[in-house]
Amino acid sequence: MSVGFIIIILNFLFSFKGFRDRKFFDKWLLNSSKILKGQWYRNITSGFLHINQGHLFLNMLTFYFFYGSIETKLGQTSLLFIYMISLISGNILAFKLNKFNLNYNAVGASGAVLGIIYSSILLNPYMTIFLFIIPMPAFLFGIGYLIYSMYSMKSNKSNIGHEAHIGGAIGGFFTTIILYPSLLLNNIFVVILLLVPIIYFYLRISKK
Repeated sequence: MSVGFIIIILNFLFSFKGFRDRKFFDKWLLNSSKILKGQWYRNITSGFLHINQGHLFLNMLTFYFFYGSIETKLGQTSLLFIYMISLISGNILAFKLNKFNLNYNAVGASGAVLGIIYSSILLNPYMTIFLFIIPMPAFLFGIGYLIYSMYSMKSNKSNIGHEAHIGGAIGGFFTTIILYPSLLLNNIFVVILLLVPIIYFYLRISKK
């Protein structure tokens, strides 16, 4: 059984338990006040919980479409490593940006999934991704999505965890380069293009 399939199963098992058991859900979700009290493990466990079935299915369907290229090119261990680093980096960024909001809660694998998407884009930058019905090269989609997430995080008009999306994408980006450094030679143009919005985001939040 592949690592990718195991990840999907774990998300379904953990999430459906959370759907039926509110105490279980509250025990493992990301909550700023609980993390400040030392419950750091919530940065991991919250990534296997989801708000509802639609949230779960969307994340896992997206993960399913993208993880295969990473598993094929880098192997199952690297896939697991990229997934977990992206999950953790996404949740840590979400916590850091919301730690003074003690009522801040978050769940979902979106950060990890965005890390997988960014990793897949680095490995296959010219594959075609459809935005609704509009085809575009994968690297343009990656840049556009990160810019969209930055704008949405700033406007704060929804309950979507854009901070986790950005943190997960950054985690997937750098972890993939560390695991597959030849990307710096083979796809340096795409690497630089994807790096530009990450540097901009870092400079923006460092001023706060």
